[in-house]
Amino acid sequence: MTVADTRSTVEAVWRIESPRLIAGLARMARGDVGLAEELAQDALVAALEQWPESGVPRNPGAWLMTIAKRRAVDQFRRNERYAEKLEEVGRDQQLGEGVLPDFDAALDDHIEDDLLRLLFVACHPVLNTQARVALTLRMLGGLTTDEIARAFLVRESTIAQRIVRAKKALAAAKVPFEVPEGDERVARLSSVLEVIYLVFNEGYSATRGDDWMRPALCEEAMRLGRVLAGLMPGESEVHGLVALMELQSSRAKARTGPNGEPVLLLEQDRARWDRLLIQHGLAALALSEQIADGAYGPYSAQAAIAACHARARTADETDWRRIAALYEGLGKLQPSPVIELNRGVAVAMAYGPAAGLEVVDAVAAEPALKDYHLLPSVRGDLLQKLGRLEEAEQEFRRAAEMTENARERALLLDRATAVGR
Repeated sequence: MTVADTRSTVEAVWRIESPRLIAGLARMARGDVGLAEELAQDALVAALEQWPESGVPRNPGAWLMTIAKRRAVDQFRRNERYAEKLEEVGRDQQLGEGVLPDFDAALDDHIEDDLLRLLFVACHPVLNTQARVALTLRMLGGLTTDEIARAFLVRESTIAQRIVRAKKALAAAKVPFEVPEGDERVARLSSVLEVIYLVFNEGYSATRGDDWMRPALCEEAMRLGRVLAGLMPGESEVHGLVALMELQSSRAKARTGPNGEPVLLLEQDRARWDRLLIQHGLAALALSEQIADGAYGPYSAQAAIAACHARARTADETDWRRIAALYEGLGKLQPSPVIELNRGVAVAMAYGPAAGLEVVDAVAAEPALKDYHLLPSVRGDLLQKLGRLEEAEQEFRRAAEMTENARERALLLDRATAVGR
């Protein structure tokens, strides 16, 4: 194997193993995720130095953990917490004697619990939303700061600062490395789900830049969702979120045209929808409904809406009345003018554009929608259907001015031009 091949292998192993590695080390370091990542990075450097000569070990994840534990012992020896920390790492490993212990035993039975703890820590409410997203992708996704920066179209230094500040904030708040219980668990799980869905949404409908979608972010969010579902199989909303992401992702190939231009839902070629993802999404939704005894939470309700689209073989077969009813229920669970805007679209499809416009105009003055480009976009569509073409053109142009996504801006301007002819 060449040096380049070995380096590629190291990078691939790191992407897979780093979340488990950091999670296990964070437990040993009493929740100090900053120290845990430093130790993990030391192990990565060691792999890059040694594997080209020694070859890739039989159990690379355990090799990395062993090296990281050795670095941990060295670190703890240099401070007054050594006695306490060394006991946690394990005296029987004899890491200071220059002999590597059994690599296969380096990973212990706590690792799945540690991953769950790390996810809850990275998404702790003491951090702002941007910091939670960056830290989660860094710690649980194994993405570099450069990869995160490119995904969100911000400077690498900005992401690096967010991550550093997040680690300091967690340390200052003395956030325990644990999975919360009771009422706190419900609130904290909501934060975790929010972060995962924010990552997915940025990939599914990019808020800025030249691309309509960023598939890598969608895939990473789905991976995190599936990991969480495996760690918390009894939580209905976790399965609801997985269902929602998979059902939406099933449309990915049909959402863009030959040149990357957006294709709206009702105009998509449904033959291009991914049937396997639809099956997985419907199965996850069914599991969510089973766990919750038929009741919906915010994510499972949105998944049920996505399921209505997935089950319709053609756009004309879509059950818009059910979708409108589901949006109404979702609005009671999670009151939001954005949800009302979406309900307006469904009402328009089910009962006519005039009825839909009435719902939309009822929330048009909401402060939360002031800079939301989809409000004028939706109004433009409904006004066009009502034959109020001059008003529709104005709304499409206003929406185009508000969006930061180049592809979406072009689509809206095309619609404005078409309706103005």
